[in-house]
Amino acid sequence: MYKFICKRLLITIPILLGVTFIVFSIMSLTPGDPGRLILGFNAKQEAVDMLNRELGFSKPFLVRYLNYIAGVFRLDFGKSYRTSQPVFDEIWRRFPNTLALALMSVLFSSLIGITLGVIAAIKQYTLTDNVFTVLAMFFASMPGFWLGMNLILIFSLYLGWMPTSGIGSWRNFVLPVATLSVSGAGGLLRLTRSTMLEVIRQDYIRTARAKGATNRMVIMKHALKNALLPIITIMAMSFGGLLGGAVIVETVFSIPGLGTHVVSAIRMKDVPVVMSTTIFLAAMFCLIMLVVDIAYAFIDPRIRAKYSK
Repeated sequence: MYKFICKRLLITIPILLGVTFIVFSIMSLTPGDPGRLILGFNAKQEAVDMLNRELGFSKPFLVRYLNYIAGVFRLDFGKSYRTSQPVFDEIWRRFPNTLALALMSVLFSSLIGITLGVIAAIKQYTLTDNVFTVLAMFFASMPGFWLGMNLILIFSLYLGWMPTSGIGSWRNFVLPVATLSVSGAGGLLRLTRSTMLEVIRQDYIRTARAKGATNRMVIMKHALKNALLPIITIMAMSFGGLLGGAVIVETVFSIPGLGTHVVSAIRMKDVPVVMSTTIFLAAMFCLIMLVVDIAYAFIDPRIRAKYSK
């Protein structure tokens, strides 16, 4: 197990280098320069050129990239072009908001999706199964910005139950979490139903029933446990995606998270902020997938035996 963890951690290094090179290349190829975006379109060209030289933006592409990577290995991620503050100061301030939003969204979508998926699989081809299947497709295809604005319209403006924006209390997270959980629950419902139907047709399920095991024990101990592997993978990928991909919901509900932060940095061509946020999110995603692989070993004894060799 320790060899596997060390190997995965070493693989993370070339992954992060590849991600940084791609993002740095895209930022360099996009039109515009930070000097013009910071000073405004009415600023003199001499002032813009001077600011670009101070920021190091006038150097060749490879020189700028290698200088940045050298700074990363020294744990120097640079300062924001806009605020002149260390980039990770803003990341650490905003990350708890995005982390809380992602955790609660994955938790609620998993509880709803897995529970309804198991019920739909047990009651295959019944009215309950058909209703849950239609709901899953409806939830999965619902645009997040549309749902978020309608939730604000109903529960904030009409009923006055929930705040429309901000992060002042737990009530501020209710509508954003509901917006993100709906689509995730729909996808997990369909996945859980299909994997459960595949598992409950296996020979060992019929053997467990023949030995007199109760239906509850067969479903919870044998079927669901073996159907969890693909479900856990999707949950982990959804969580990793929400850490950097909840831009629409953060924008609709005015949540100061990493998504809105990196979008603003891209608009201002704030390269240090974009690069540092990208490295942080890529490292978090690699860590999440490593935790998932380790969790596989505790769920499936066959995988645990393979790791122990």
